[in-house]
Amino acid sequence: MPDLHARHFLAELDFTRDEWAYLLDLSAELKQAKRERREPQRLVGRNIVLIFEKTSTRTRCAFEVAAHDQGAHCTYLDPSGSQLGHKESVADTARVLGKMYDGIEYRGFEQERVETLARYAGVPVWNGLTNEWHPTQMLADQLTIREYLGRDLDQVSIAYVGDARYNMGNSILVSSALMGSDVRIVAPEAFQPGEAVVGEALRLAADSGAQITITDDVAAGVKGADIICTDVWVSMGEPKDVWASRIAALRDYQVNAALLKLTGNRDVKVMHCLPAFHDLGTSVGRQVYEMTGMDALEITDEVFEANADIIFDEAGNRMHTIKAVMVATLGE
Repeated sequence: MPDLHARHFLAELDFTRDEWAYLLDLSAELKQAKRERREPQRLVGRNIVLIFEKTSTRTRCAFEVAAHDQGAHCTYLDPSGSQLGHKESVADTARVLGKMYDGIEYRGFEQERVETLARYAGVPVWNGLTNEWHPTQMLADQLTIREYLGRDLDQVSIAYVGDARYNMGNSILVSSALMGSDVRIVAPEAFQPGEAVVGEALRLAADSGAQITITDDVAAGVKGADIICTDVWVSMGEPKDVWASRIAALRDYQVNAALLKLTGNRDVKVMHCLPAFHDLGTSVGRQVYEMTGMDALEITDEVFEANADIIFDEAGNRMHTIKAVMVATLGE
């Protein structure tokens, strides 16, 4: 059993295949223990601080519930709740918090910020999301895939469709390569992962036997896939002219009934890390509708609702996998 005590959790590239598999197995074990009301508390008396420069529903709730289940206490710092990067450097903040807390979660912008926290804090630091990587989401996704398909990850084909330049595209590519999956990135050329990330994925695939495909051809990319993943195309913080150009570039990569038919797999399942713009129930969705006439963006409401069970189990698994990370790195 790998020993991850006192380790940071910053990116998938920091772990071996055995270490990553251990975290998945521990997640499943803790989930079962919670269901059966026999969960041992291994974080009693621990204090954890959650730094959120980007707000979130799932990440915050997952960390808080996981910590509570394990007997730990949490402090939540929202974007205005600390001097991080404003009146106090990231390094100085890390050294202050490391004197008060046993573990630090960071959700925000550049990967360099979470790595600086880890370098100076003296306690385990966990990446809740950066621009470049989303490792807690990958554990949740892979636990969900194992549960729904009942197969090892090296027997699964996963296609990520859409804007793959940032954390989700990078993390799906690298974590799938680590675990030996058949992984496809299906995106316009300008929206594909960078050369350095692709190089790391190929390096991992050489050891794991993973198959890697990066293509702008939707039909070829999704053919035979067991799982289709996608993520949002736009965010509220971006100017409207960026929305228009991005939507125009990604229209043909919407996860809809026609795309699922191209897989040739009647049992194909769709996953989404959420939030999803699948209807007009959000301000973004309504603004996009006024701009383009599209009542859904990256995924249609029909496909989303048909896959709601797996999508919301994926969301729920954020808590179990985050709990595993904290227990493995901080638990007694």
